[in-house]
Amino acid sequence: MGPTSTAVRRVRPWLVAFLGVLIALSALVLQPPASALADETDDGQEVTDFYFAGVITFDDEPIPDVAVKIAGDGFDAETETDAEGKWRLYVPEKDTYTLTVDEDTLPEGVIVEGDSASQEVEFALTNTKIVNLFLGEGVRETTSFIDQLLSRIVGGLNFGLLLGLASMGAALIYGTTRLSNFAHGEMVTWGAVVALLFTTFWQLPLWLGIIAAVIGGGLLGLALDAGLWRPLRRRGLGIVQLMIVSIGLSLALRYVLQYMVGGSTFQLQGASPAPIKFGPISLSYIDMIGMGTSLVVILGVAFFLTRTRVGKATRAISDNPQLAAASGIDVDKVVRIVWVLAGVLAAISGVLWAYFRPGVKWDMGMQMLLLIFCAITLGGLGSAIGALIGSIIVGLAVEVSTLLGVPSDLKYATALVALIVILLVRPQGLLGRRERLG
Repeated sequence: MGPTSTAVRRVRPWLVAFLGVLIALSALVLQPPASALADETDDGQEVTDFYFAGVITFDDEPIPDVAVKIAGDGFDAETETDAEGKWRLYVPEKDTYTLTVDEDTLPEGVIVEGDSASQEVEFALTNTKIVNLFLGEGVRETTSFIDQLLSRIVGGLNFGLLLGLASMGAALIYGTTRLSNFAHGEMVTWGAVVALLFTTFWQLPLWLGIIAAVIGGGLLGLALDAGLWRPLRRRGLGIVQLMIVSIGLSLALRYVLQYMVGGSTFQLQGASPAPIKFGPISLSYIDMIGMGTSLVVILGVAFFLTRTRVGKATRAISDNPQLAAASGIDVDKVVRIVWVLAGVLAAISGVLWAYFRPGVKWDMGMQMLLLIFCAITLGGLGSAIGALIGSIIVGLAVEVSTLLGVPSDLKYATALVALIVILLVRPQGLLGRRERLG
């Protein structure tokens, strides 16, 4: 027994030391870092580097337990004010969001001062934005469904007309070259960026910036056709190869534009003016000028296509390019003119889109690209007038859908639903022609 007892006494200190080291290492490994302990707030928000914050007061007194929500870019969060009326909402990245105060959580007879309890907010140069909300006595006026519908219809027409300018240009390109130009969104952005450089950056008059945008759009269309598309056509590249090139061109142009103006959103001169009331319809003078400009330009394009020699040649090439060439039409010359015209239309649409959003951003055209293709397909491939009709349908569907309960983040998806419904009834589009396959 003696030797056995001695052996046990010799092993026990090593065993205790080993277990002690093992427990210490386990504690270090399993203990969460200090930063991980603060990854969430008390109300379940994930802590990020970007947040909106503020104070809600009434008669200089803080109001606790008021629900405040933030939504945008597929993200939403909610919090309540504390005993001092303070609130903070974290967001994943810098972007434009909609901040909403739930007025049902306010004291009776108290509303948020201003036009609405919902407002768009965005960051400036820093990663935080303070939005102090002040309350006042009153009753929030409500708008009837019919009045809201009339207002959304006018907004949809405004959006559809500016979308129609870009869509008509893209439809003319497709009709004469059979190219689905994925870089057309960047041509739209280019017009807004040129206007931004001349007005906001260089402090020149707005009319000069608009003229520069129109000229710049035409020059971009000319440069793209002369430097890229015509050489590729002469080499006999197929439609699929050209489409892939347009995707690469879209990426290249997009990041060149980001290099030029940065990643922030900039406003053109006179953006977000006070609206003018026409009964239930609210329109700013920029909205009215934009709609009038769109109508004049659209009528000009229609006159060009139906009354001028080049316009008739454009329609002939769209119908049958081989027959048009055999008839003596200079196809390359007409295609060059079409690219210039498409660049001008895209530039005008970009300026109007910058006021409609509002703001100029390096990727703003990409947001419109899917809607352009949707309008072209809806109206009938290759038809400029069909693209205009499709654009108006898309604009109305996008604006009216939010009134029917569609979340604002999904309103552009309603254009695809409208496309699917119409194509199920008329596969060739509204103004398209039936074609035999095979």
